[in-house]
Order: sequence, then C-alpha cells, then structure tokens
Amino acid sequence: MIRMILSLSLIFLGLHLFGAGHPGQPAVAAETRSAPVVAPVNDAAALEQKREQLAEKEAALKAKEAALNRLSATLDSRVEELNAAKKGIEASLVAKKQQDDERYKKMIKIYKGLKPEQAAGLLNKLDEKMVIQMLNQMDQKTTVKLIPFLSQPRVLDWTRLNLAGK
Repeated sequence: MIRMILSLSLIFLGLHLFGAGHPGQPAVAAETRSAPVVAPVNDAAALEQKREQLAEKEAALKAKEAALNRLSATLDSRVEELNAAKKGIEASLVAKKQQDDERYKKMIKIYKGLKPEQAAGLLNKLDEKMVIQMLNQMDQKTTVKLIPFLSQPRVLDWTRLNLAGK
C-alpha cells in the first residue's frame, strides 16, 4: 500500500516537474517518461497481491469442497440406513398382511361351517368394514347363501363397493 502511494506521488511529481501542466508540452509525453520507471514495481506488487488473494480463495474453496464431501458421505450413509429401515418395515408389513389373511381365512372357515342364518346373524353384529372384507374373501357359493340373511343396507353397500372396484 505504501509502495503504491509512493509510486503515485512520484508520478504526480514527475508530471509536475516535466511540464504536464505547461501549454507547450503535451501531458502524454510527460506521463510516458515517468511511467516506465514506477510501473514495474506497481505491477509486481499488484500481481503478488492478486496471487495471494487467489491462493487464499483457492484454499477456502478446497476447505469448502472437503466439508461438502464430508457432508455428502454423511448423507449417503443416512440414505443407506433409511433404505435399510424401509426394507425392514416393508418386510414387517408383508408378514402382518399374511397373518391377517390367514386369520380371515380361519374365520371364514368357521363361518362357512355354520348355518347361513347363524353366520349372517353374527356378521350383522360386526362392523361393516370387517364384514365387507370377509365377504370379499368368501367363495361365491357361501356368499350367495349368506346374502338373504344379512341386513340389506350392508349388502347394498358391499355391492356398490365391489362394482366401484374398491
């Protein structure tokens, strides 16, 4: 910084001494005479300063890149953990669905063994969602025997749901 101020002072002094302000001599000639002496010092200092700034920026960028790489590795490991947890949950859901299906099949066998009037009487006491699931899993022959004994609004709801594809 001090070099730059000294250089500028020398330039202005040279311009003043060599007549940059005089009407007979052009100002450009005065500048040309004094500039080559000071310019290399300024250029070298400026280049060195730029080089230092670039080195600092490069070091900062490398540090940020390293931090981003660490974060990326951390995120990758978290994604792997979450995927493993997801697979475990999916496997649990599949196992639970199989257990539920087996329970429904057992219950359907029991209801199949009852007389249609008895089975319908029991089904009418269950909640509608459960009855609809059971009717959907029963074979057609058993369902046909039960329908006349089930409450008609429940049968109509079951019919609408089946026709709607739900």
